[in-house]
Amino acid sequence: MSRFIKRYMIGGTLLLALATPLMAQDTTSRVDAKTDWSIFVADDPTECWVVSAPKSTVNTRDGKVVAVNRGDILIFVSFRPGTNVAGELSFTGGYPFKEGTTVNLKIGSASYELFVDGEWAWPASEAEDAKITTSMKRGATAIVTAQSSRGTQTEDSFSLLGFTAAMEDAERRCRGN
Repeated sequence: MSRFIKRYMIGGTLLLALATPLMAQDTTSRVDAKTDWSIFVADDPTECWVVSAPKSTVNTRDGKVVAVNRGDILIFVSFRPGTNVAGELSFTGGYPFKEGTTVNLKIGSASYELFVDGEWAWPASEAEDAKITTSMKRGATAIVTAQSSRGTQTEDSFSLLGFTAAMEDAERRCRGN
């Protein structure tokens, strides 16, 4: 399940308008996979996205590795031509993030800050989405570090193998070519 959003920056404040969650049912299908990334398409309205789960995760509390119960841990890039969304990145950590914190996304030597709302995190702008997806195309691994509302520090490592091909495929499908 993915939650789609609209982002607005007003006076330096990020406002999120959450849309209805997209349910993986009748109108949604996995149409392809490129190495470690899956491509999904939904109709009415047309939406395309790529998604991957982490290759490894480490959960720590007070500097010690701990076992925790987390939901789905996924990173997405979405295309919604009906709302002019192209290449919007989102991350869900499988738990509510600690309020007032941000999520750190590191690709190679580049580091990016994602803003949180509940169990979801996004870059602040379309320009940041573009910078991040460009880094993802060039990188091998994306490492996402966050803090849960219970104080657990999490580090999730995602393979970027197949990302470029998957993203180009999803973008093409949403353009209708």
